[in-house]
Amino acid sequence: MDTVMSILHVATAVFIVGPMAIIPMTGLRALRSGNAGQVRTLAKSTAIFSWLSLITFVLGFGLAGMWKISITTPWVLWSIILYVIAFVLNVFVVVPQMNKAAETTAGATEGAKPAGYGMIVGSNGVATLLLVVVVILMIWRP
Repeated sequence: MDTVMSILHVATAVFIVGPMAIIPMTGLRALRSGNAGQVRTLAKSTAIFSWLSLITFVLGFGLAGMWKISITTPWVLWSIILYVIAFVLNVFVVVPQMNKAAETTAGATEGAKPAGYGMIVGSNGVATLLLVVVVILMIWRP
């Protein structure tokens, strides 16, 4: 059973958490090209993948329980903290900023960076970096 849980945890990390980190970067390209409709769709997709990433989070707790690993184990605790920060950044900063930027993009010239562009870049960059560190902690497991 722990093998099945491990596979589910890794698969959801790849197919849900991965897009959660990458989709906003596609949204930035759409912002630069002035495609407001695509930005709105990508913001919605980012929100959906961010909320779905909670499945990976819950499966991680299931694995910790099966392997009898305490959540106070340093690498587990750091993984939880970093994931929560990345989740909050995506849901409460990146997605709203993408929606706001989509509204200001409607009449902008192609190549122009709308208001909030830097906030999206910075927040998504930090969230993605934190998720990469979580993956490293999961692989390393001291």
